[in-house]
Amino acid sequence: MKRFIETLKNIWKIEELREKILLTLGLLLVYRLGSNVVLPGINPESLSNLQAQADGGILGLLDAFTGGAFSNASILALGIMPYISASIVIQLLGMAVPSIQKMQKEGESGRRKINQITRFLTIAITAAQAPGYIANLMSQQVELTMAPGLFWITAIIVLTAGTVFAMWLGERITDKGIGNGISLLIMVGIIASLPQALIQEFASKYDLGGGMVLFILEIAALLIVILLSVALVQAVRRVPVQYAKRTTGGRTFSGNAARQYIPLKVNAAGVMPIIFAQAIMFIPVTVLSYANLEGDNASAVVSAFSNIQGFWYNTVFAVMIILFTYFYTAIQVNTNQMAEDLKRNGGFIPGIKPGKTTADFLDTVLSRITLPGSIFLALLAILPAFAMIAGVNTQFSYFYGGTSLLIMVGVVLDTLQQIESYLLNRHYDGLMKSGKLKGRAVSSI
Repeated sequence: MKRFIETLKNIWKIEELREKILLTLGLLLVYRLGSNVVLPGINPESLSNLQAQADGGILGLLDAFTGGAFSNASILALGIMPYISASIVIQLLGMAVPSIQKMQKEGESGRRKINQITRFLTIAITAAQAPGYIANLMSQQVELTMAPGLFWITAIIVLTAGTVFAMWLGERITDKGIGNGISLLIMVGIIASLPQALIQEFASKYDLGGGMVLFILEIAALLIVILLSVALVQAVRRVPVQYAKRTTGGRTFSGNAARQYIPLKVNAAGVMPIIFAQAIMFIPVTVLSYANLEGDNASAVVSAFSNIQGFWYNTVFAVMIILFTYFYTAIQVNTNQMAEDLKRNGGFIPGIKPGKTTADFLDTVLSRITLPGSIFLALLAILPAFAMIAGVNTQFSYFYGGTSLLIMVGVVLDTLQQIESYLLNRHYDGLMKSGKLKGRAVSSI
């Protein structure tokens, strides 16, 4: 505890870091306040049906990501998710559209162009999603205080402006604050429901005989899952690299003097495979529901893909996550480019020829480590279902794995890494005496 207090004092002493943290906290507070501002023209007392609808399924997932803004019919109801969707679309287009591929290789100027395209695409996606959200509001018999036509126009404009404002907050945090702003907004939305879920779980176990023991076991299991998630996020396979002797300024440097590594992440795809899989899992239910198809087969499909605790739902979900992990890893990690960069800089992997042979070797290593990483990711994704089966309430069980937990772990580690860098650059002790954050990893290309 003494060391923790001393670390906080060191953080406070660094003026730049202090200002960044305060700015980040202030902007996050603004975001949370905005999540509770109801759309103009709606009676807040008539939102009970919408809140009940957001207790499960994809609507529950959206509500968790927006910190309750979805079920509150807030001006930030669509949150930052349209921006995430736009970013994914741009990434996928980067594989097929030559002009976007060219921008990706142009450095900072290309990054600014891509960011501008992403912003405009975010506005378009939000404007397309807003009418669907409003239609859902109207179907829940929400009481309006203005004419329906005027409400539709006003709500679409406000929802679009709300998402643009959330996007601006995220970019300001990234530029002027600490951590990745967009990820922090999502994490804050997820954490917002944790206190209520924890209290509800405690209350439900308190009324049972021996319930406190079960509650303590649940907390212990949650901590173990968090540790496993941290291990998955940080696990890397270090491929050793050496550089040939080179002469600079009349001095000769030996490649053996400083061996470096290529850190290939076990889970290079991050949380995206779960997001892709969850989106696709809801397509059959949505299509069959809106098509009003009748029959035993249609009913069986709807029932199977609606039951998140069911065998077939979790089996298909896990298989899709494994497949999407390989797909997204192939998008994110370009082994041919890595091999070309190594060759250009005079580097080589011991025992492996430069060029195509190096690329094939890296691809083989990446494929081998991606398999256990994808299986582990799939197990984490379906853990909430096992938690529900074990008796944990639905809201609290989401923190036992899946998208929510991985996003929180990744964001916290990234933010701690930046704080760690500030402390070490000012010659203060880091956040931990033992262990290491990503910022303390060995040098890599």
